[in-house]
Amino acid sequence: MRSDSVTKNAERAPHRSLLKAMGYIDEELQRPIIGIANPQNEIIPGHVHLDTLVEQIKAGIRMAGGTPVEFGTIGVCDGIAMGHEGMKYSLASRELIADSCETMAMAHQFDGMVFVPGCDKIIPGMLMAAARLNIPSIIVTAGPMLSYTTADGRSLDLNSVFEAVGAYKAGKITEEELAFCEDHACPGCGSCSGMFTANSMACLCEAIGLALPGNGTIPAVYAERLRLAKKAGLKIVELVKKGIKPSDILTPTAFRNALAVEMALGCSTNTVLHLTALAKEAKVRFDLALVNEMSERVPNLCRLAPAGPYHVEDLYRAGGVQAVIRQLIDAGYYDGSALTVTGATADENTRGVRVFDRNVIRPCDDPYSPTGGIAVLYGNIAPDGAVVKRSAVAQEMLVHRGLARVFDSEDEAIAAIYGGKINPGDVVVIRYEGPRGGPGMREMLGPTSAIAGMGLDKEVALITDGRFSGATRGASIGHVSPEAAAGGPIALLREGDIISIDIPAGKINAELTDEELAARRAEWKEPAPKITKGWMARYARLVSSASDGAVLR
Repeated sequence: MRSDSVTKNAERAPHRSLLKAMGYIDEELQRPIIGIANPQNEIIPGHVHLDTLVEQIKAGIRMAGGTPVEFGTIGVCDGIAMGHEGMKYSLASRELIADSCETMAMAHQFDGMVFVPGCDKIIPGMLMAAARLNIPSIIVTAGPMLSYTTADGRSLDLNSVFEAVGAYKAGKITEEELAFCEDHACPGCGSCSGMFTANSMACLCEAIGLALPGNGTIPAVYAERLRLAKKAGLKIVELVKKGIKPSDILTPTAFRNALAVEMALGCSTNTVLHLTALAKEAKVRFDLALVNEMSERVPNLCRLAPAGPYHVEDLYRAGGVQAVIRQLIDAGYYDGSALTVTGATADENTRGVRVFDRNVIRPCDDPYSPTGGIAVLYGNIAPDGAVVKRSAVAQEMLVHRGLARVFDSEDEAIAAIYGGKINPGDVVVIRYEGPRGGPGMREMLGPTSAIAGMGLDKEVALITDGRFSGATRGASIGHVSPEAAAGGPIALLREGDIISIDIPAGKINAELTDEELAARRAEWKEPAPKITKGWMARYARLVSSASDGAVLR
């Protein structure tokens, strides 16, 4: 075992002495030592309850004959960090989390790892660490938050509150109605209840094979989530004994399978960024062209918030991710021979699984859309690509042509939106918010929710070199690459330019000649860095393009 280098032989007596200082006994040190990465804290609803899950994981590990060793990591709540300087740190935290998990596992030579993430960047950060370490690993996520059903049958979630702010600013709802939404939309612990980034990534952990069946959809407050955690504890010891590593699971087939499920579910656009980064850690070829290839092949079977009326708890009741996978296997979109952390294949895991609600999970021959939920657009604004959640775009906005309203920061844009300065037909351009220029590639849930709350989401498009929350809906096109700070063409746009968007055709262009763009480029000057000290200054110098996963070089 890897841990032998810490626990075996006479020369390791000092190491054992330190372990015994914490109460470990010889019998425990002779067993597989399993690290548990627990980012529990008191600032993230999706993490506040993780200690209860970790206790069940520890119980499972001990039942299977292993020794659990828990350690902590950081985590950022994207919702609380949204709309201010704190959001610059969200995506960057993914790298810190991966590095910290790598550090702990390598320094202490754990035999296996259980990663227990809850929210947006913590899940991909831990997935990246699992791939990088390549020791037996399993993911147990926090579970989705429940949504709140009002007396008139509406379902509220975090996005409802962001949109309610826009509605309040537009005079469409009262202060009392805004307060009611604020008080009820997030009824308890778990990752925010729609198919937002955290739940998207939790579901994709199942789809790619690194989490047990049920991981993506069992609600955080259900006892079934505790039982899942205990089973994961049992299973990690089995994986160690069998020598099954992430490299055995994270194959090119697994990434195609993950994309198939992503398209069927209509996941957050952020998943493209995170799968790209994970593929780099796993040394698997993955590019945006593959995303479009799968999007054209795989139908969209689910319309979960913000794309539709259903939430992840509804997907759970309808059969969960495993029911979606079974349909995709039967239709030839998902390769059921892929190995998973159960020790069995996806085909074996899903035998006998069925769909219980055809409104939540449509059949492949009667989908919500014949194409997937995510699309990548290219054109003279985004030569390296831009990403849109196609399933959350109104039909009338799939093709759009409008005047560019250009802003050099999210703050400028949201002030204009709340100030009533955006008109139907406009294309809001928010730039210098990319990985390098932001720095940190802020999410734009504030502006998109304001537009939706004001009733303009079927008339106004928004494009940015930043990101969007998984809760974003409407013609919101992010990850424009190259970014403005790197001299990408989005930096050359001017107020009043005509922007043409054709999502079905995969195109996004400014109606400008090559000569005009070249003339503007000759005048462009690289802006000074926005942050010049601390971790984010280093991040800005080292981070790659969004099209490359926004990973550190």
